Amino acid sequence: MTVLVLGGRSEIGVAVARRLASGTVVLAARRSASLDAQSQALLDAGASRVERVEFDADALETHGPLLEDVFSRFGPVSVVVTAFGVLGSQEKAEVDAVHAVSIVHTDYVAHVSVLTHLARLMKAQGSGTIVVFSSVAGVRVRRANYVYGSAKAGLDGFASGLTDALHASGVRVLTVRPGFVIGRMTEGMAPAPFSSTPDQVADATVKALRRKKPEVWVPGILRWVFAVMRLVPRAVWRRMPR
Repeated sequence: MTVLVLGGRSEIGVAVARRLASGTVVLAARRSASLDAQSQALLDAGASRVERVEFDADALETHGPLLEDVFSRFGPVSVVVTAFGVLGSQEKAEVDAVHAVSIVHTDYVAHVSVLTHLARLMKAQGSGTIVVFSSVAGVRVRRANYVYGSAKAGLDGFASGLTDALHASGVRVLTVRPGFVIGRMTEGMAPAPFSSTPDQVADATVKALRRKKPEVWVPGILRWVFAVMRLVPRAVWRRMPR
């Protein structure tokens, strides 16, 4: 079994890989030589070997050659976890178009590129699962984080369509929609209601993988919370906090 983590420094991505570690794990990230702690954690969890490859999510032209090389050297690839992304600064993005575009580029455009390449490669091998980390921030975009939220909304829609496009191909997509995750990305921020940890997100993700579900909300109650949130009048919604 080979697991590929795109975003090999991600707390959630590594936590998922730890729970699946029974063969080869490939960690893809910038400065991959510095992933000693992540590699050791995976070996301790049962991985037979951990490989590292250089991956820059924003360098779209490198995605195809990199993924083809990984599939050629370490395939067949059973699970690909797309765990890269940035939160960015909403305040800065509202006045700095370059920053706004950089958030959308990493959190949406780069994912479209990666997922398109992955779909082609996994269809060719006839099997595998792609794990896409969306967010409840994209279910109904809020004033307080609309740049990040809009990127996640686009990603969620793309993943939904890709799931249908891959039906009966032998390749599955699992879309994960966590709420606020307490970790490095949100350090210094007050946790929102129904927050979770990277380990809780990983537990729910792996459980959904094994049950072959197409989507999972973390925690599960958020599915029902946002069913109600969609009905909140705009005049109220625009005053919602993060």
